[in-house]
Amino acid sequence: METEVPAVLRARQAVVPDERFTFHSSRMRMTHVTPEQLRAMDADSDRCAVELSDARVDVLGYACLVAIMSMGLGYHRTSEQRLHARTAENGAPAPVVTSAGALVHGLHTIGARKIVLLAPYMRPLTRTVVDYLTHEGIEVLDHRALEIPDNLDVAAHDPARLPGLARALEYADADAVVLSACVQMPSLGAIEETEQLLGKPVVSAAVCTAHQLLRSLDLDAVAPGAGHLLSGAYARSPLPGQP
Repeated sequence: METEVPAVLRARQAVVPDERFTFHSSRMRMTHVTPEQLRAMDADSDRCAVELSDARVDVLGYACLVAIMSMGLGYHRTSEQRLHARTAENGAPAPVVTSAGALVHGLHTIGARKIVLLAPYMRPLTRTVVDYLTHEGIEVLDHRALEIPDNLDVAAHDPARLPGLARALEYADADAVVLSACVQMPSLGAIEETEQLLGKPVVSAAVCTAHQLLRSLDLDAVAPGAGHLLSGAYARSPLPGQP
C-alpha cells in the first residue's frame, strides 16, 4: 500500500499534471501472516482510522486484504461502515476503502465473473480468499498459493516472477487475472506485461484499491502503466451501491 498506490498516483501526473496528493499512514502490527495475527491486526484498525482522521484525510484505505477476508464472508462491508463511523465520531468523516472490497468491486467493474489468481499466502488462507470471492459471485478457476509466511518476505518477492507464474495457471476461460491478491506482494511493474503475455485483463489488490480510492474522491480513475482497470475505460465507474 505504501509503495504501489503512491506509484499509481504519481503516474497520474502524466495525465493530470497539476494534481497532487498527500499520503498518510497508520500501521497495524503484523509480522507473520497467520489467522491469529490477522485477527489482532484487524482489531487495531479502529485506532488507525481515528489517527488518520486527525489529519482530516479525504479517504482512508485499509491495506490488508486477507485480514478482512479471514474475518468472515462479506466482512469488508462491515469494516468499511465501522471505520467510517470512527472517523465521523472524530469529527472528520471520510469514506473507507478496503483492499478486499476494492478487489471484489474492481472485478465486478470489469465484468470478470471467472478469474485465476496468485496469492503469497499459505494454502489455507489462500482458500479463504477463494471462498470469499466465490461468495461475491466470482468463480476462481485456478489459483496458486506461494506459501510465504513472513510478511517482509512477501514484500521482497520479485514481481518479475509473476508473469511466468500467471502463465502456468489454467487461464484460458478466465475473464481476468489477479496477479497479486495482496497489497503487500509487489506486482505493479508486471501488470501490463502480463496482460500482453496472456491476452487478458490483469488486476491486483493494489490497482483495484487505487481505482476505488480515486472514485471515492470523485476523480477519474485513470493512471498509465497500471493495466486495463485504470486505462480510462472505467474512469467514471460507479462506486458500490451506486446506480
